[in-house]
Amino acid sequence: MNKSLIKFVTDFGPLLVFFSFYYNNDKDLKVAIPPFIVATLIALVIVWFLEKKIPMIPLVGGILITFFGALTIYFDNPIFIYIKPTVVNILFGTILILGKFFSSEPLLKKFLGKSLLIKDEGWYILTNRWIYFFFFLAVLNEIVWRTQSEEFWVNFKVWGLLPISFIFTAFQIGLINKYKIDEN
Repeated sequence: MNKSLIKFVTDFGPLLVFFSFYYNNDKDLKVAIPPFIVATLIALVIVWFLEKKIPMIPLVGGILITFFGALTIYFDNPIFIYIKPTVVNILFGTILILGKFFSSEPLLKKFLGKSLLIKDEGWYILTNRWIYFFFFLAVLNEIVWRTQSEEFWVNFKVWGLLPISFIFTAFQIGLINKYKIDEN
């Protein structure tokens, strides 16, 4: 099986499982969350088996899905799963901010430096943009779950936040090209 297909399945398979259970069981989070947790953990095991490591973002995401999903089920309160994207985005934004004080180079460079060759000035700008973006997503998630229905939030989580993230990332191409290091 193609490695990029396996990556796609491990990235988006758990979401497909979640949607499947959510919409086929009267839009019940309590029914959809356990298979979502199991599918996420299986995806992480597959990644580990194939690559002998789990990248940091999927690992943290898997831990937080399991933690907040378990809290949602245990306390029978959906607020825990609603705030997971808020907590994740605040966590990532805060880590990038702390990296400015405790690291000699931007943490994004440490995470992506081997796959993205740009000048340090570009890394600093890109890091700042991602910090703002993570906090924007946290605030946006809070607004949506507090003002909309559960079904709207569930759809927004995938069909809103995911495209917003792809669009934001695409808008960084100009910056990346401007500060790109020529390998010649």
